[in-house]
Amino acid sequence: MRILGVETSCDETAASIVEDGSKMISNIVASQVDIHARYGGVVPEIASRQHIITIIPVIDEAMSKAQVSWKDIDGIAVTYGPGLAGSLLVGVNVAKAMALARGLPIAGVNHLEGHIYANWLEREKPPVLPCLCLIVSGGHSDLVLMRGHGEFEKLGQTRDDAAGEAFDKAARILGLGYPGGPAIEQAAQSGIARFPLPRAWLKGNYDFSFSGLKTALWHLAQREEILASNSRVADAAASFQSAIVDV
Repeated sequence: MRILGVETSCDETAASIVEDGSKMISNIVASQVDIHARYGGVVPEIASRQHIITIIPVIDEAMSKAQVSWKDIDGIAVTYGPGLAGSLLVGVNVAKAMALARGLPIAGVNHLEGHIYANWLEREKPPVLPCLCLIVSGGHSDLVLMRGHGEFEKLGQTRDDAAGEAFDKAARILGLGYPGGPAIEQAAQSGIARFPLPRAWLKGNYDFSFSGLKTALWHLAQREEILASNSRVADAAASFQSAIVDV
């Protein structure tokens, strides 16, 4: 069975052909990073308009790379949420139109469940259930217990910013640009995690909080004149990265 997967939950337009639930024949992603970099983050209206431009070429390229035609496709799967409303509308409406025109079944996929099930792709042995899943994706930071297929229990989540949002805002504080995660990681490679910063894990439960860490970094940048030297920026980046991942 071959499924065409369509994803437009945020700022990347993606399409993939997956065979028998685990073999990825093609995977095409059109990134909007360069478009949103000037704003320091994703602008929802711009993201949705860019999806309109790229979604058909991305789907065509995914099918071409997989060397399949519509007669080889058995169904369509599309992300229905959570995500940016305008971006999701583009993907869902295109997928629905294609399914109707081709007489194919269509299935809506939860964005976060999709992240979890990505662990079943291209593996000789699937994950053993039950399993513990940490979802760290853009605007989401969740700890989920997967008891069985389609059976999820959320154990913890962020109470404010997600880890990805915190990275973007921290990079802005340190003058490192967008997207924040790769920028901080690169700067941290030459730094030492010598500045004490609060940890994101709220002890006593499984929730996270990144807003206090972000504020602490801002105060550190002012107090220590971090931006005065590249070495201080590198040390601050290393300290922030360590605080994010240390749970």
